Amino acid sequence: MKSKFLIVALSGLSALFFSACTTPAEEAKPIDMDKLKVEIQAMEDAYAAAEKAKDADGVVAYYSQDAVSYSRNEAPLSGAAAIKEKIAKRLASDTTGNTSVYKVVDLFAEGNSATEIGSWTTINPAGAEVEKGYYMSFFQKRDGKYVCVRDMNVTTTPAK
Repeated sequence: MKSKFLIVALSGLSALFFSACTTPAEEAKPIDMDKLKVEIQAMEDAYAAAEKAKDADGVVAYYSQDAVSYSRNEAPLSGAAAIKEKIAKRLASDTTGNTSVYKVVDLFAEGNSATEIGSWTTINPAGAEVEKGYYMSFFQKRDGKYVCVRDMNVTTTPAK
């Protein structure tokens, strides 16, 4: 009888010991979506400011080194270097004085990833809308900050 009691007691103590030594999986911290929206909008504003300043390096700071950018009527651009090359050519050849405004419309996030759906509007120096459309950017948090790893855009302006 004593040996049965001892076995049951040791089993119970072992179970208690091992359950105390294991920790439950850490729950992911909830994402402050308001804060994240401000952060992503700031990235969009910096992108627009760099475009206006014709600063290709400033624009490409938005992207990760392994980013892929999809544009209408073009093959995708792979890597920050290819994206920068296209942006630099576009900025150098632009004599219109047009500027773009980017606005976060919707934002989804989980873990270290976020997906933004945004709108863009191109405005001429007189303040008139020239073109508009939507974009989608997929971000990953790397080294403590979000970077765009994939993006694509479409225009809603009818073709001429």
